[in-house]
Amino acid sequence: MKKAIPGFLVIVMMVLLSGCGSETSTALIEKKTRPLRDTVGFAQYSWQMDSLMARLDHRGWKETGGAPWKMAICPHDDYTYVGKLYPETLSNIKADRVIIIGVAHRAAQLGIEDSLVFDTYTHWKGPWGDVKVSSYREDLLDKLDGFAMVSDTMHRIEHSLESQIPFLQYFNRELEIVPILVPTMNPERMEHVGRAFANAIKEVADANQWVWGEDYAIVVTTDAVHYGNEDWSGNNNARFGCDDEGNLKAREYEIEIISETLTGVLEPDRISKFSDYTLSEDDYRTYIWTWCGRYCIPVTLYTTYFLDDGKNISGELIGYYTSITSEHIYVDDIGLGRTAIATPCHWVGYAAIGYR
Repeated sequence: MKKAIPGFLVIVMMVLLSGCGSETSTALIEKKTRPLRDTVGFAQYSWQMDSLMARLDHRGWKETGGAPWKMAICPHDDYTYVGKLYPETLSNIKADRVIIIGVAHRAAQLGIEDSLVFDTYTHWKGPWGDVKVSSYREDLLDKLDGFAMVSDTMHRIEHSLESQIPFLQYFNRELEIVPILVPTMNPERMEHVGRAFANAIKEVADANQWVWGEDYAIVVTTDAVHYGNEDWSGNNNARFGCDDEGNLKAREYEIEIISETLTGVLEPDRISKFSDYTLSEDDYRTYIWTWCGRYCIPVTLYTTYFLDDGKNISGELIGYYTSITSEHIYVDDIGLGRTAIATPCHWVGYAAIGYR
C-alpha cells in the first residue's frame, strides 16, 4: 500500500512549483523543439560534425576572408555531395542572430502560396544542443501583416533549413535563428514581400541598435539546377541532353545565370531576370530551369536590396560545382549517406554566394 505524503511536504512542493521553481517548470512545459527531417544527408550529432570537418579540412577547405557576409546563398543537398561549400560559406556568417530562409518544397500540397511562412517552435535541434529561435521572430511577424503566415506543419516536413544549422552552430554556439520558408509566389508579389520584409527587419534592428552583418545576418538556402532525365519523378530536366557535351552546356548555362543575376552589384532588374531564367512566362508556378529556390532567392535578394537602400551591396561567388563534379566526402562510417543518386543523367548544381 502506498504511503500518503505528509501535508507539510505537499505545501513545500506547491511553494516550489508556484514560486522560485515556476520559471524552470514553465520553460519545460513551453519548450517546443522542431524534430529533424533528414538524418541521412545531414549531421545530427556533434561527433559527426567533428569528423566531417576534419575530412573537409583535409581536402583544402579554407575560410573566406574579408568582412562578414550580410547575406549568403548556401546549398542544402547531402553533405557528401556539397562538401566544403558549406563551411566556406557559413564560416563567414559572424552574427549571433541568423534569419534562415528556405524552400517550401511541398507547399502546394498544403495549399500554401504568396506568404512568408513562419513557425512557432521555440528551438530547433542542433548537434551541440537545441538552437533557440530568437524572440525577435514575433516582432518581425507582427510587422508583416498580410505578407506572412504560420505553419508548423510546413516547417516540420521541409528539410532545407535544417541543413544549415549544424555548420552555423559549429562556428557559433551562441547561435539564434529565425526560420522562414518561401512558397510559390508570382514575381511582382516577391518584390512587395521583399520590401515589406526589409522594412520589418530595419525596424527591429534599429530598435535594438543591431548592425547588419555583425549582430544579425541572413542565409538563404537553395540547390541550383536539378538536371537529367533519370529518377526525377518521370520528368525530363535534361534541356541539353545528358551526355558529356550536354552536361557541359548545362553547367555553362548555370554560370551564365549566376553571373547575370546573382553576383556583382544587386539591382532589381537583375533580380527579376533570375525569375526570367527559372519561371515560365505563362505560369509562374511552372519552372523552366529547375532551381528549387526559384521563389526564395528573389524574395531574399529583394529583401537584401531594400535593406541596403539600393546602394551597392554586391555578391561574390564562393564556388559552384555539381553532385557529379564535386569530390564526394566519405561519410558512410559516421552514419551519413545519400538521399539521391548522382549520375550523368541525375545531378544537382550547387552555387554558394556571399553578399557584403
